[in-house]
Amino acid sequence: MSGGVDSSVAAWLLKQQGYEVVGLFMKNWEDDDDNEYCSARQDWLDAVSVADVVGVDIEAVNFAAEYKDRVFTEFLREYAAGRTPNPDVLCNAEIKFKAFLDHALSLGAEQIATGHYARVRQHEGQFQLLKAVDGSKDQSYFLHRLNQAQLSKTLFPLGELHKTEVRKIAQQLGLSNAAKKDSTGICFIGERPFREFLNRYLPNTTGPMKTPEGKEVGQHVGLAFYTLGQRKGIGLGGSKTGSGEPWFVARKEMASNTLYVVQGHDHPWLLSQQVQVQDSSWVAGYAPPTQTFAAKTRYRQADAPCTLNAVDGATFQLDFAQAQWAVTPGQSAVLYDGEICLGGGIIAIAE
Repeated sequence: MSGGVDSSVAAWLLKQQGYEVVGLFMKNWEDDDDNEYCSARQDWLDAVSVADVVGVDIEAVNFAAEYKDRVFTEFLREYAAGRTPNPDVLCNAEIKFKAFLDHALSLGAEQIATGHYARVRQHEGQFQLLKAVDGSKDQSYFLHRLNQAQLSKTLFPLGELHKTEVRKIAQQLGLSNAAKKDSTGICFIGERPFREFLNRYLPNTTGPMKTPEGKEVGQHVGLAFYTLGQRKGIGLGGSKTGSGEPWFVARKEMASNTLYVVQGHDHPWLLSQQVQVQDSSWVAGYAPPTQTFAAKTRYRQADAPCTLNAVDGATFQLDFAQAQWAVTPGQSAVLYDGEICLGGGIIAIAE
């Protein structure tokens, strides 16, 4: 129970279904307890308030050490290497469905439940991860690294509901967080400026900003502070150079500390038809057959038809029917067969 409306309603639904429910509030970050951007104390108060209304016991459990070791360290390593990681994917696999699951089982729990918008289905002896009924809130993308053992112990009570229904239930119950704003962004950064946060942990070595033709048009503040497809915050907004179209971050060259920028949303350097993926994880425990599926190379994206090819150990290749925009190394490529999430991996190269 995070203090948000989703996990609060999930707890109430489970009670209604006859489950014996115990609430656990996870604390995963400690560095900014007194900071204006850290909402952990208010979240805990909200969770306690909800537990009282729903009628469940609640306790706080601290996974800050595990989080720093398994998620944050990897997050910094990826940014330092010029990639753009997705820590929410890693947090789900390593903390919520590993450290938290292990802790819950040690307390005698039979299963864990969260407020994620996704579904689990048992089919022919396998546990399948399915998209949520509410497509606009579906979170299967962030859960694609879950395995059979984890899914067998997991419930997603909100999977069949729309967000509007969840808020309506919370209002009818009189929950104090019924209208609470959804949390956004990366949990340990909160609402703070992203560059300000990264600056505390990574060196910001400035370097040239160039066009594909090699013309220098500016200076960047450190490659870690940019992501492919980025338009705002580049520092070239008023530049008269070139076509007059908006500038976008297109490539990073770590060896020369060069940031390449292009003009125009559909510049060829921003489009990729073939994606190499590494560190694969398959929900079934093994790779699906090499055939046509659909995939997302970022969360807020429609499923794009593609062919799964060249599966070799932990690596595979996706060939898209249509070129994909700003495919970003470090992000997750997640594969779907209709509503079934098959798994995915970390984008290494996009061409």
